[in-house]
Amino acid sequence: MDAWYCSIGGNMKVKDIMNKKVVTCVPGDVVSDVVKKLKKHNISGMPVVEGGKVVGVITERDILGLLRTPEYSKDLWLPSPLELIEVPIRELVDWTKTKKALEDMGDRPVARVMSRCLYVISPEEGIEKAAEMMTKHRVNRLPVTEDDRLVGIVTRGDIIAGLGGKK
Repeated sequence: MDAWYCSIGGNMKVKDIMNKKVVTCVPGDVVSDVVKKLKKHNISGMPVVEGGKVVGVITERDILGLLRTPEYSKDLWLPSPLELIEVPIRELVDWTKTKKALEDMGDRPVARVMSRCLYVISPEEGIEKAAEMMTKHRVNRLPVTEDDRLVGIVTRGDIIAGLGGKK
């Protein structure tokens, strides 16, 4: 069977569909402030910028990763009479630790939570390259850089909208 190739974007470039008004944060911002920005702008992630240069990306996935809770064994366990008193106390201590961790989460600096593995793209690249990178690296957005400076951002939604003639 012959291979079939379809050019999805023609000559459309990243600069034709990217968003130039990028919502960003800096490494010293705290997670609670970033969460507010994500909600306010209805976005799921943003570049972390320092001195105009992209140094990371923070996403909902990074933030949700802070909510990891310890896993308990699913094996059958029958408590002894003394453990009937100990177990509720142990559970209360665990809940107190979990509650404290959730409160502290919002005060963590972005630098401790962000992804440092960056995939960026040039505004002159074709949208096919952007789509390929997003699919290959399983990311939803690519910061657009020129001379190591952030000039925009392109998302999967931007590519779909561009293909549909809505950009």
